[in-house]
Amino acid sequence: MAKTVPVKVSRRSAEKAVRVLLRWAGEDPAREGLVDTPKRVVDAYQDWFSGYGTDPADYLGRTFEAVAGYDEMIVLRDISFESHCEHHMAPIIGRVHVGYLPTDKVVGISKLARVVEGYARRFQVQEKLTAQIADCISGVLKPRGVGVVVDAVHQCMTTRGVHKRGVSMITSRMTGVFRNDARTRAEFLQFIDIRGARAI
Repeated sequence: MAKTVPVKVSRRSAEKAVRVLLRWAGEDPAREGLVDTPKRVVDAYQDWFSGYGTDPADYLGRTFEAVAGYDEMIVLRDISFESHCEHHMAPIIGRVHVGYLPTDKVVGISKLARVVEGYARRFQVQEKLTAQIADCISGVLKPRGVGVVVDAVHQCMTTRGVHKRGVSMITSRMTGVFRNDARTRAEFLQFIDIRGARAI
């Protein structure tokens, strides 16, 4: 199947679409409180979906090899993120925990957070987000293994439909030794303390 190329939409068209939605909801876009809403919504979308303008793999391009032979697990936990469900365009808010076992190079920890942001700032499904983060780190750094756990609240479930609050969804992706070695996987899960009751 041929890959479709997104059609470039002008800002004017995007703001017009917001006005249409306001009218559809029963509002008057010309009302004083809503006159600037289309502009604000488009500004917000530029921020929320800025991930489409980046390649997260680029953040991992600069690595460090002078780490005195360090070859133990590296874990960055509680990386907060905001994304949007591709089914309802509702917010997904949560945390990502990332771990990897380096071979001969490591990456700056802020770059791991930027990889998360690069994929989160797109329309997403949590399972896909989890896999994309893990596969990106694995593909670029070529570590002995990668572990990614995502714990998130989906507002398409808490603010509509079944209206179930206090529910979070957990997904994981394990590659290399994280998948094949139970002790490595257990060490990672212990480090991130996924059982802990930290608020999202």
